[in-house]
Amino acid sequence: MATTTSSLSSSSSSSSSSSSSSPLSSWREGMSSDNIKGLCLALSSSFFIGASFIVKKKGLKKAGSSGLRAGSGGYSYLYEPLWWVGMITMIVGEIANFAAYAFAPAILVTPLGALSIIISAALAHIILRERLHLFGILGCVLCVVGSTTIVLHAPQEREIESVREVWDLAMEPAFLFYAALIITAAFVLIFHFIPLYGQTHILVYIGVCSLIGSLSVMSVKALGIAIKLTLSGMNQLIYPQTWAFTLVVVVCVLTQMNYLNKALDTFNTAVVSPIYYTMFTTLTILASVIMFKDWDRQSPTQVITEICGFVTILSGTFLLHKTKDMTDGHGMQSSLSSVRLPKHSEEDGQDDVEGIPLTLRRQDSMRDS
Repeated sequence: MATTTSSLSSSSSSSSSSSSSSPLSSWREGMSSDNIKGLCLALSSSFFIGASFIVKKKGLKKAGSSGLRAGSGGYSYLYEPLWWVGMITMIVGEIANFAAYAFAPAILVTPLGALSIIISAALAHIILRERLHLFGILGCVLCVVGSTTIVLHAPQEREIESVREVWDLAMEPAFLFYAALIITAAFVLIFHFIPLYGQTHILVYIGVCSLIGSLSVMSVKALGIAIKLTLSGMNQLIYPQTWAFTLVVVVCVLTQMNYLNKALDTFNTAVVSPIYYTMFTTLTILASVIMFKDWDRQSPTQVITEICGFVTILSGTFLLHKTKDMTDGHGMQSSLSSVRLPKHSEEDGQDDVEGIPLTLRRQDSMRDS
């Protein structure tokens, strides 16, 4: 009887210990070592990129005070050291982001950019005096919750042994159609809509950045895989596909940088960051699903959970944007396109106090007199 009792107790204790450790073991099985490396790199990237938005904005404002603003086609910010500090900070963040794509799928890496929104919004509140509403903090929390959901259900990285495999994926009809559609839309925005609406509609500049950005991420991932394989002993520099992806990365990044500078100089930083993140992440996930077929290796439950996590992030960014409008005294605007920089209002003589324009306050003072 004693032997039976002890065996029963030992079996029950072992079963309880195995059941208690099952969530941890299942999480470890879900997160490979490569995914964990990509996660850490993506988090560090978000910190650097979020801070760079604020430093670059300070540089753009300083350069605009003594020369032609970037939003008006000027490039005086290139002579401003503070802008270059922000640019170097962004480059460091992009390098970390670049490395993250070499280890983890885009569905895992890209949504973590929500952390850069939180950082840029918080720093804009402290440094640029762009006030963050209480509901904006709730928006930040939603971004964190959505990012965590995606991280816990992200797909495993696809096993690729040559950059030529990535090239074959990019040459499939579905992705070629997507790339042609993106390039056409970007050209229409650049040559038709920007001259007409660039200074008044925030989605025009950010649209170009997001469209081109989805292609740059796919090329960055391909180039990152080539470098990772080369460092592991399988030289990928001998293949022309590696250099083709490099050329695409250079062209796309330069285009993104140019139009992102225009957006930052024309519109509020706390508005540019979440809208850019939303559009860029949506298009990047779509491009990754088409090119690398990330969702083909997942169950419907995992896919739906990832979509819910992404919708949660979008809700957070939307809340950040709307509460920023509220704090500026402009109300809940019906369109994202009409949000302008507070500094332009100040330059035009509209010094708002508690949301009341200067012209209205002058009329009130005249009535009192």
